[in-house]
Amino acid sequence: MLQLAVFDLDYTVWQPEMYQIRGPPQLVRSDMVQKRSRKSRSCASSLPIDSRTVKDGMIVTDRSGSPITVFDGASYALSEINRMKKERADGSLLAAISSRTDEPSWARQCMNWLVVDDGTVLGDCFDHVEISYSDKSRHFESLHRKTGIPYERMCFFDNEEWNIVSVRKLGVKCIYTPNGMTRQAWDDALGMFEM
Repeated sequence: MLQLAVFDLDYTVWQPEMYQIRGPPQLVRSDMVQKRSRKSRSCASSLPIDSRTVKDGMIVTDRSGSPITVFDGASYALSEINRMKKERADGSLLAAISSRTDEPSWARQCMNWLVVDDGTVLGDCFDHVEISYSDKSRHFESLHRKTGIPYERMCFFDNEEWNIVSVRKLGVKCIYTPNGMTRQAWDDALGMFEM
């Protein structure tokens, strides 16, 4: 039985180039982002279709104007977890973030502004948050201590193979998502845990 689904924030947040945020996040009017993109021809065709934030008509960008939003697959999975948690109401399923970053405050700000499919603010989707520059295996050791959940009942989604290798050694079931979180990755996790 899956008890803890752990997401890497790097791929929960969409960026057109890699997964790095250049400068602190900001909320800007979505029409301003599209105008800038058309002028510069950068990422105009790859703007996210549905960048939902806590403020209508606004989009999260980094300092350079690159849009930031939740990957479709991550938004779907988190909405499904929220639904499952309401149905169970027994605390048997938790969600967490494991993210390595030099700027934890930027990640937390994105989590406070972005919204997933079911309308929940991204930060409210998680029962536990591990955001620091330490190795992902240390994040999982901390999650294990805090929750008491055996590693074998955890599932980790990450876009970097070396993180998968590090965490898998603990016994965590891992799903490598090199191009970001997808709905298929979530379905694969449900299959692994026979859910």
